[in-house]
Amino acid sequence: MTPPPKEHLATNACEPGADCWADVPRMFREGDCALPMPWQELFGPLQRGLVDGLVVVAQLGQSIDARIATPNGDSKYINGAHGLAHLHRLRALVDAVLIGVGTAQMDDPQLTVRRVVGPSPARVIVDPNGRLPWTARVLAADGSRRLVITHAGGKTRLPPGVEVAALPEVNGQIAPADILGALAERGFRRVLVEGGANTVSRFLQARCLDRLHVLIAPIIIGGGPASVTLPPVARVDDAVRAPIRAHVLGDDLLLDCDLSGQRLPIADAKKSM
Repeated sequence: MTPPPKEHLATNACEPGADCWADVPRMFREGDCALPMPWQELFGPLQRGLVDGLVVVAQLGQSIDARIATPNGDSKYINGAHGLAHLHRLRALVDAVLIGVGTAQMDDPQLTVRRVVGPSPARVIVDPNGRLPWTARVLAADGSRRLVITHAGGKTRLPPGVEVAALPEVNGQIAPADILGALAERGFRRVLVEGGANTVSRFLQARCLDRLHVLIAPIIIGGGPASVTLPPVARVDDAVRAPIRAHVLGDDLLLDCDLSGQRLPIADAKKSM
């Protein structure tokens, strides 16, 4: 069988075809030395939490005009092969990847690591009202942990082996800080919030993100759902500001936004809800 081609970064210190990624997931978790370039610059900030021991990163793939899909919902694939490989590398480095139930229903993702070498993370689905079907691929029994976040008192029927965390809800929503608290209790210290846009926006608004990775594809869609939706501010001075680093990944542009300066410790975030 012919092995799949290996992606490389446009700014990659590794020569095309050089296998410089294979040991990164192990080195990342051990955390006793810097990662080989270019991975240290991309993923080094995710090794250790600066606020409370957790590291929470969200990822969004969007067009130049900040659209994540066309008006009729087509979104495969906005980003190119290098951008998709970056997402799979993020999955390979975290303990758990989290999505909302809307994304699970619409896209039916696997949330596994396939485009690069590395372990697949636990899969977490936020499903306050028990909408997730048994046939969803995120619930497949493939050896990875599966956890459904639902509301306390709700009736949730799931396949055998799927863990359940029942949390309080307000107006049909479960607070991001409560979700992260439940994940920390279960040993998940590094969390990737992968989607959808509403879920990422809620974590951003709750000040529960350390980093935000925005992958911008070289296309303009002109309409459709936006990547981030937050309450508007009256003055530009009140806008969320974050230091950023830019990386070219093939045809995509990655903006690595550092939100650690405004991230609330989980205990404090719970109090502010």
